[in-house]
Amino acid sequence: MLRVALSQLTTHFRRFVAIGLAVMLSVMFLSATLMVGASTNASLGASIGEAYRNADVVATSKNGEPFTQAAVDAAASSPSVQDSFAERSTYVTFEAGGGEQYGRLRNMAPASLEGAVLSSGSMPAGPLEAVIDAKTAEHLGLTVGSSVELRGAGPVKTAKVTISGLTKATNDPFSSSAAQLVGSEPVLNAVQDAGAGYSGLQFALKPGEDVTAAKDYIARRMEAAGAVEPVLETAQEKVTSTVALLSAGQDQLTVVLLAFAGVAILVSTLVVANTFSVLVAQRTRELALLRCLGAGRAQIRGSVMLEALVVGFISSVLGVLAATGLMTGLIAWAKSQPEQAFATLAVPPSAIVSGLVAGTLLTIVAALVPAKAATSVAPLAALRPTDDASVGTRRGKVRLVLGLVALLGGAALLVYGSITVSLLVALLGGAASFVGILLCSTLFIPSVVALAGRLAAPAGVPGRLAAVNATRNPARTSATAAALLIGVTLVSLMMTGAATSRHAFNDTLAENYPVDLSAQTAVDGGGDPAEALSRIKALDGVSAAVLLQPVGTLNDEATPDGGRTIYGLSAADAASVVRDNHLKPSSGTVYLPEDSPEGPARITTAAGTVSLDAKVLRTRHVPAFVESSSISAGVLPETPGMVWVKLDDSVSGDRVQAIQKEIAAALGVHERTVSGAAIERVTFNSIIDVLLLVVTGLLGVAVVIALIGVANTLSLSVLERTRENSLLRALGLTRGQLRGMLAIEAVLVAGVAAIMGAGLGIVYGWLGAQATLGGVATVVPAVPWLQLAAVFGVAVVAGLLASVVPARRAARLSPVEGLATA
Repeated sequence: MLRVALSQLTTHFRRFVAIGLAVMLSVMFLSATLMVGASTNASLGASIGEAYRNADVVATSKNGEPFTQAAVDAAASSPSVQDSFAERSTYVTFEAGGGEQYGRLRNMAPASLEGAVLSSGSMPAGPLEAVIDAKTAEHLGLTVGSSVELRGAGPVKTAKVTISGLTKATNDPFSSSAAQLVGSEPVLNAVQDAGAGYSGLQFALKPGEDVTAAKDYIARRMEAAGAVEPVLETAQEKVTSTVALLSAGQDQLTVVLLAFAGVAILVSTLVVANTFSVLVAQRTRELALLRCLGAGRAQIRGSVMLEALVVGFISSVLGVLAATGLMTGLIAWAKSQPEQAFATLAVPPSAIVSGLVAGTLLTIVAALVPAKAATSVAPLAALRPTDDASVGTRRGKVRLVLGLVALLGGAALLVYGSITVSLLVALLGGAASFVGILLCSTLFIPSVVALAGRLAAPAGVPGRLAAVNATRNPARTSATAAALLIGVTLVSLMMTGAATSRHAFNDTLAENYPVDLSAQTAVDGGGDPAEALSRIKALDGVSAAVLLQPVGTLNDEATPDGGRTIYGLSAADAASVVRDNHLKPSSGTVYLPEDSPEGPARITTAAGTVSLDAKVLRTRHVPAFVESSSISAGVLPETPGMVWVKLDDSVSGDRVQAIQKEIAAALGVHERTVSGAAIERVTFNSIIDVLLLVVTGLLGVAVVIALIGVANTLSLSVLERTRENSLLRALGLTRGQLRGMLAIEAVLVAGVAAIMGAGLGIVYGWLGAQATLGGVATVVPAVPWLQLAAVFGVAVVAGLLASVVPARRAARLSPVEGLATA
């Protein structure tokens, strides 16, 4: 039987091309998904974790208190530490580019731990030298050798430094809005108060040191030296915890990536099992004939398993290589985009090993069931056609019961998981319900295709025959539709989930950063604010701009908010400039920044004191404000107003900086006073775009898997019907009519599968997004109708193209030769 198996692989290798492609693409999907996780973490490490990407261990304070010199010395002297960096940082201002600028200055790290990357010049070597990021330098006209005077918090805290070099612009969204400077210790000493402490520590461990043990030991030494609750993490753990802070303390990124891996494994199993089952089912008569000639059941199963092992392993190797190539191309394209230069490729060993093992095992497992079915009946019985599973047969009833149990139970779990925001439960429920749909597919897909076949009635005899074929062999019709149903459901799920998640992400960003840019108007000599507002509205990249008038101040001096200016704006102005659609100011309420006190607020106005209800927002990026009609006492004298600006969604980070400068010029104020989260929004959206870019690549793979599945099953079904098609030809069906019949049948099956898959994908995508992000944001279904319409069109065209080759082969075969086929 070994020779039989090898003969099948060499003589009938074309028979295995289809299954090989399906396995290869499924493994490609799985490996690429695992590479997405590693590449995403690497990309986040190069953006959010850029400052500590070279460290083995990072120490921060849980309560935000800076570390003392004693704690730093205790940690640095740990036996496991090879090199350490205690970071000092402060914010400074300096004159450049025609105005006062704002930047963050930190001390220089040892070479092994320095996160800044030089683009020109050299790192600080002298006592009064500093480097600045290249983007800021270009914006302000600074070069290597330029001199700037840095000013700290106090009036005498100044240092005149020489720019010794330029560093690459930071990708960290928390730092990208300010100039980034790195200076020598004397520079920090000149602009920062003595004893300010250290904001964080980074450690490079000695080779071979156990990271977990080192973290515990260093933490104990720091606590013994007086540090309060130091938190020690690896660089990757620090990135993960930072991402978790952005998502209400939940590491949603890891959960989403695990969901992708789970979906990939499920889809791979279904596609490979379906395709290989059809392939082995075609050989049922051949295997039964071998048994009649003396081959035992074990020999037959062994022969099929060997074929599956060879095909699965070779296809898995090709799939892993293809996944690596796909990810390399996607990351290379992303890195070529200025806003996504931080994209980083990572190919973990798990992606290679999992792809090889999963592809080989899935192929073997997929071959077990049909091989067992071929050897579980008597040889002569296997040579006869088997009854299809229908409601009237025992097999059909068993499939119906199992399918309904899986469908109803899985649907209940899916809904429960989405309500309780439990992605694992929702994933299990979605998988179970979809398996239930596939188990029941033989019982309802043929009927739906036959119903759709009425649309083909105007095509005459070929159209009517195509509709009849759908119900005459339900198993064959269901097998053809199942491959595309799986693929379209997955693609629709991903598209709907991505659109819904992006909508939820945007809502969360809008809630935290409701205003793109804001600036106070000049008190004296700044010109007419209304005229300045008109100039700002005319700027390229500005979508809307409004003027807020100062109408009062909080008069509770006992609280941190005491004396805060209250600004007024109309509901219409708020709707035009505020990104948070839920933030609609109403009369009688004052809106306060995050961490403000709850309860009624007493406000001093030009006419006296009023009391208003207070609503505390989930953001610190807006001042306190009210709806204009809430306070009608007039504008406060000698108090500057404020301008809020909304930018176009497509504006780049470089353009944001230019707009800040232009707004400052229009208002007659320093550029550093033009603040806002526009650059943070652009940077965060760039990170999300990289993730969605990779997901889009996976969608392409899923589409190809679906198309291969359709071509596989349709080609095999046509081969099984050689005698049948030849008989139709003998009865008068022309070659053109035969090709038309097969084409209409393929289009009907593909169309029904595409519509059903799109509907299922919309439901699964929405509930999956709810289960993933429901605890962080309000999840509203976002259905990408144009994309789904394109998927439907591709599915129908794919079904039509899949019928071309087998239909051409069937039409070229003479009726006599076809009727003589065994």
